[in-house]
Amino acid sequence: MSFVLLLIVSFLTCIGQVCQKQAVVSWQTDSLTKARKTIFWLFVAIAMLGLGMLFWLRLLQILPLSIAYPMLSINFIVVTLIGQFVYKEPVNIKHWIGIASIMVGIILMSIQV
Repeated sequence: MSFVLLLIVSFLTCIGQVCQKQAVVSWQTDSLTKARKTIFWLFVAIAMLGLGMLFWLRLLQILPLSIAYPMLSINFIVVTLIGQFVYKEPVNIKHWIGIASIMVGIILMSIQV
């Protein structure tokens, strides 16, 4: 159950962050409808992040914060991949090494001694 909740929270927060980026992209275009598109993307971002927060609160009832919060670092990978492939943002090797270091830390934290 906690794993499913964690995936839902991660998915919703990633979508919310991507919608924020899309709102900025919409605002930067020279379109007459840019205000409507920007407001739409901001509304979707707020809705996704709000829904994610509700699932997050439920997750915190099941898992300790010290375990749940680091697990959300999967968002670093998902958002980086979306930025790279959807928005054509450059991602260098140092960025990937940083993400890998965070993930190794998460794995080390999750090992039961």
